[in-house]
Amino acid sequence: MSRIVRVAVTQFAAEQQPSRNVDRAVALIEQAVEAGAEIVCLQELFTTRYFCQAEVHEHFDLAEPIPGPTTERIASVARRCKVSVICPLFERAGPGVYFNAAAVIDRCGTLVGHYRKMHIPDDPLYYEKFYFAPGDLGFSVVSLDGRVRVGVLICWDQWFPEAARIAALKGAELLVYPTAIGWHDHERAEFGQEQLDAWLTVQRAHAVANGVFVAAANRVGREGTVQFWGNSFVCAPFGRILVRAPTDEEGFWIAECDLDQVEAVRRHWPFFRDRRIDAYGPLLRRYGDGGARPGEEG
Repeated sequence: MSRIVRVAVTQFAAEQQPSRNVDRAVALIEQAVEAGAEIVCLQELFTTRYFCQAEVHEHFDLAEPIPGPTTERIASVARRCKVSVICPLFERAGPGVYFNAAAVIDRCGTLVGHYRKMHIPDDPLYYEKFYFAPGDLGFSVVSLDGRVRVGVLICWDQWFPEAARIAALKGAELLVYPTAIGWHDHERAEFGQEQLDAWLTVQRAHAVANGVFVAAANRVGREGTVQFWGNSFVCAPFGRILVRAPTDEEGFWIAECDLDQVEAVRRHWPFFRDRRIDAYGPLLRRYGDGGARPGEEG
């Protein structure tokens, strides 16, 4: 069985009407499959505009269950096109309980994975703590078609090396990051390039430190005073960018991921072999709580 998997990331500007965004996503999935994609990762909260720029109770009406109408539509496309899809959604888990989530649907149209975003930001124009409970399903890894093990993380998760490491330790060969990140108007001129470089660097570092492929799917376009910066990309286990989208273009981008590289990189750079789990106790305590306990290193 071939160890080469063709991974596509999409990016597009969201419209106000959710059905139009789902239509757009379906069209991009179909086009990506025609171009050879076997796995397609959609952008964070792809059915809606990024509503977290304001705290508005009516926005909770945008949520839906998993499984639900959107996962059923994407599942039908996956089954027809024989493609696996990472499908990020605003999930209604129950009355008053909502998550920033992603469904993993395989090429048979089966819901094989369900992830709820673990790290929830609360920053200017990214007021996610108002809408989302912290994920309660942990960091999971899903096998797609018996060919590739995928760890799904979402946006703010991408800044945390612990999340990437746990997914890799659970066997992930590919990390996917559905994303919605962009520039504030008042910051772009001074900090814009630095922010974009940091975003790319931290995710490429996850690939290097864990010997995995990384794929990030961002949105584009202006919503309110945020300009989403696109630059969706896929990189190889030593951080080499295989494909990268522009800042302002809609579409899909496909990379061939040779999974044999995971083994090769880990043999030559054996970070997993040399981990000192006996010395990592301080990682389990909050910053500023007094540091290591007596008798512990670090």
